[in-house]
Amino acid sequence: MKRFYKDVAVDQIGDGWRVTLDGRPIRTAGGRPQVVPTCALAEALAAEWAGQGETLDPAAFQYRDLADYAIDAVAPQRETVLAELLPYAETDTLCYRADPDEPLYKRQVEVWEPVLNGTEARLNVTFARISGIIHKHQPAATLERLRAELDACGDFELAALKMLSSLSSSLVIALEAIRPDADAQALWRAAELEADWQVELWGEDWEATELRATRFAAFELAMSLARLSRD
Repeated sequence: MKRFYKDVAVDQIGDGWRVTLDGRPIRTAGGRPQVVPTCALAEALAAEWAGQGETLDPAAFQYRDLADYAIDAVAPQRETVLAELLPYAETDTLCYRADPDEPLYKRQVEVWEPVLNGTEARLNVTFARISGIIHKHQPAATLERLRAELDACGDFELAALKMLSSLSSSLVIALEAIRPDADAQALWRAAELEADWQVELWGEDWEATELRATRFAAFELAMSLARLSRD
């Protein structure tokens, strides 16, 4: 599609912010007004539009796509999104370990325990650790507290959490990733620990390397969305 606008601007509307193209406000893919909670996020959206050349590149609208998802999919059905997120805690990758006599177990404890301990202390919860692949339910009180934590998140934070949980197979990592002081590299190392272990044992091909880089970029993008939606 050819670029159909010249001027890109940001303005405030009520308690939110929006991007305008030649004075016309943008709508989401679902036809809703694309109003976001902060000026910082609106400016990031505007930068995507301003950075386009003579022909629009759909792949360059990463914030726009996530904003549309938050507005079109999360906001109208928060209960469904919460119900989809909680199972990541029930099968959280940080809680499933190798057997204690296996070398991988030591690495898992070294990398995963600090993340789990931090979440447990911050939310006053306890997670069950499991050796092997047999499912074990997490404590009901822990799930209840996690549900309350999710319920307190804004729509854009929930959109970020959906991506982060899917990429990491961990609600714990996702919740830590949307904190203001989150360390993307450290959390990604925790998420990719088992994949890294396999690389150490067997090596890695270029396709896997490219895929991991793409997934990490998506992880960082989701973290950025959460941060910008609060700034």
